[in-house]
Amino acid sequence: MPSAPANFYERTKSARKIIVVDLGFLGDSVHLVPALWEIKRHYPEAQLHTLSAPVGAELLGLAPCVDRARAFPLTPQSPAWWRHWDIIGALRREKYDAAFNFSGSDRTIFLTALTGAKWRLAHEGGRRHFWNHWLIANWVARQDPGIAVYEQRRQVLAAAGFALEPARFDLRVPEKARESAAAHIPANSIHLSINAASTPLNEWPLENWIELARMILKSDPAAHLVATAAANARESARLERLGGAVRDARLVCLPGLNIGQLAALLQRCRLHLGLDSGVLHLAVALGVPTFTIFRKSPGMRKWLPPASLQHKYLAAGCRCIEEGRNDCQVRGRPECLAAISPEDVFEAIRPLRPISGQHLKL
Repeated sequence: MPSAPANFYERTKSARKIIVVDLGFLGDSVHLVPALWEIKRHYPEAQLHTLSAPVGAELLGLAPCVDRARAFPLTPQSPAWWRHWDIIGALRREKYDAAFNFSGSDRTIFLTALTGAKWRLAHEGGRRHFWNHWLIANWVARQDPGIAVYEQRRQVLAAAGFALEPARFDLRVPEKARESAAAHIPANSIHLSINAASTPLNEWPLENWIELARMILKSDPAAHLVATAAANARESARLERLGGAVRDARLVCLPGLNIGQLAALLQRCRLHLGLDSGVLHLAVALGVPTFTIFRKSPGMRKWLPPASLQHKYLAAGCRCIEEGRNDCQVRGRPECLAAISPEDVFEAIRPLRPISGQHLKL
């Protein structure tokens, strides 16, 4: 497949309406933001639209560089993507001049082509098919899988002739959400994100979360914890069990927040404790120190926060991933993650500093 000509940007400077087709969820959408800022900077007179999953559209709506964040339904109850002719028709009526695709997945390739944009550019991130170059003329070779996802997307633009500046997120949290968080969440709280949306096999056992919460609250009488979860039944039930087991007024459990509310809550926190999930990437983008519990996987490196004193993690090796086994699936429990004890995490988070620059009292 041909590489994108390095003069793609020069040829498209006259673009006045641009769309980025991604279909990402929360974490993917956070990692898209730095590339969106570059597109907006290089086409300052153009409208910039995005197309993503609904939760991704919520996140991208917080990026001032995005003029319109469109949502494409991707729930199990939604019709197949090619049946959303109302959305496709609305996209074509926009008469986009240029379209960018950073994932290269099959359905995003077709959707990018169906936008009708005159100039189209994509990243070789998915499978190669003979029809790919018929649908999208300009392609950038697959980027180094060892670098962060947001940097891969920026490098796609560099290969197309963009002169990059330092990466930026600069999300704008709604003032109403900030006011509500300030009224209900104590400053310098610690945020617990106990669920992993992608698969329960990336989740630390609930009993470990319960014990860790008790340890933190016991160690510091001034500590406040706030735990969140999505509105779905499974995640909400785990959150309810956490609150019922800890039974301390200094732990607040909040299910079903929208992305603006979640962002405002995170900005009130001195530390985010969680798993391999989109909330981790939102916290990093907002400048909140993080500690993450990972199950090692081949693609883990590209999702790691930037190495610094503000971002730490523990990673457990998993025989299922390393040896192609399905023990965790059969047991319904990731024994590899269970081996990371609450004491391990409690000790590991000692060196982390809150936003104010003061050490955690643990």
